[in-house]
Amino acid sequence: MSSTLDRINAIASKLRSAQATIVTEEATKNALVMPFISQVLGYDVFDPAEVVPEFIADVGTKKGEKIDYAILRDGAIQILVECKKISEPLDINHASQLFRYFSVTSARIAILTNGREYQVFTDGDRANLMDSTPFLVFDILGMDRLLVPEVAKLSKESFDLDSIVSAAEELKYIGQIKRLIAGEIKNPSDAWVRFFTTRVYERNATQRVVEQFRVLVAKAFAQYIADQVSDRLNTALSDNDGSVTAAPAEATPAAPTTVQNSVGPNKDDGIDTTEEELDGFNIVRAILARAVDPARVSYRDGKVYFAILLHDNNRKPIVRLYLSGRRVKFITTFENGKYGERHEIGSVIDLYQHIDRLLATIDNYA
Repeated sequence: MSSTLDRINAIASKLRSAQATIVTEEATKNALVMPFISQVLGYDVFDPAEVVPEFIADVGTKKGEKIDYAILRDGAIQILVECKKISEPLDINHASQLFRYFSVTSARIAILTNGREYQVFTDGDRANLMDSTPFLVFDILGMDRLLVPEVAKLSKESFDLDSIVSAAEELKYIGQIKRLIAGEIKNPSDAWVRFFTTRVYERNATQRVVEQFRVLVAKAFAQYIADQVSDRLNTALSDNDGSVTAAPAEATPAAPTTVQNSVGPNKDDGIDTTEEELDGFNIVRAILARAVDPARVSYRDGKVYFAILLHDNNRKPIVRLYLSGRRVKFITTFENGKYGERHEIGSVIDLYQHIDRLLATIDNYA
């Protein structure tokens, strides 16, 4: 039996390939949400004893109002699901019906989703009143593996309400803190910058100094993340002497004279593979690890660009990095065909902003 993560990835793959055609709320429900309820959570969407679509429970003066799905166990409503279309970012204002229904049904779990992002709520703050902050937030296109066991707890096979509710408060605060950290890394606030500045700068941290250190703090975190990614890949992919090498070709085509095909630079061809390019290579392998064996991802460094390939095959480019000696750095991705699309980047850390494109490219070669 496939794992919860495998089933989530199957829906994610479907979303990547069909996202352009999923434009309405009904299409979102049919293509993404119902498969999630059925395949990931394991409930029979065609059995009204388990899943009731368009569930109605009159609330005060609100008559005939519907919730998209009510999920039942042993005849009692356990989970309420409200859906929005895939293109609509989720907002707590979208959860008004969930708030109302939560207090008049036996449900202790509520899910707000647009088919890609899922926000899961309970009543940890006040009994029978849905919290305004979700305790679990995940994106199926960038699934956090640490959250997979929590998603599995919602399934028919493993549903344990006490365990879910008892873990909810901790998950809520951890999730909020992680999102704050992500925001600070992307766009450091004055308080964040000042925190680090005062620990390394001996003089008064004036606003001018804070502005100067803002760039340094952002660079420090970018380099730290790159180091962590590199260390993990070195551990996972190292050979006996501890070095990481490019993946061998499955069917090695003749390499152009302007291209090198190994980690060490060939000083005779005028090509110098930089640490930044290798960091980019390791980041791409880390991103793609959920979809393909990292050993199948290799690189070729040329005078114009640094190419990252599947199977060391020039006909299967994943991304090209244009970094060395450039005032404006950019990448070319190939999710929409062989000609590629250009995206400017500040550093190789920005590759994490293109996870969907890289994974979609791999799906195209499957």
